[in-house]
Amino acid sequence: MTSRAGEDFDAERAAAEVTELLAAPVPATGPTAAEGDPATGEWTVTVGEGFRIVPLWEGHSLTGVYAPEWNDAVEAAEGHMAVLAGALSDGWGPHRPVRLHGALPRWEAGASVEPLFEALFAEDLYGDLVVWGPVAPGGRWIALTLGHSDGDAPLVLAALVSDRTITEPDDRDGPL
Repeated sequence: MTSRAGEDFDAERAAAEVTELLAAPVPATGPTAAEGDPATGEWTVTVGEGFRIVPLWEGHSLTGVYAPEWNDAVEAAEGHMAVLAGALSDGWGPHRPVRLHGALPRWEAGASVEPLFEALFAEDLYGDLVVWGPVAPGGRWIALTLGHSDGDAPLVLAALVSDRTITEPDDRDGPL
């Protein structure tokens, strides 16, 4: 699924990679494009107008996994995100949640959503965002999310940088 498959979670490495995102290039205009590893095709980055999204960690396949192992896998992934969010909050101050529960059903129904949210959903990153910003002199925003596409797919922890304010989509937007 991602180029991070098989890697152990390393909070220090992940925090460094998130911090590096502040200096990463983001296109001012243009279409959203996902890129894969040249050798495997596994997802490595998605860039779009004003943002960049990267995977930080990918869990193990959940094929044939049931409770309590299923719950353990989810708790471990949520724990990774909490540890990383805590480390980032030490430097950037408190984060705030941005819920995506209104945008996801609209996207699934074929309605348009902001390109950033569409890019997250296209990579099965359906979890709410943990957001800091602006955190850089240039006014960039950083977010983390934890995604999971279906019962068998691994959980994925990803980060994004945006040169625009990341706000919660209005629940009343769209046809649903």
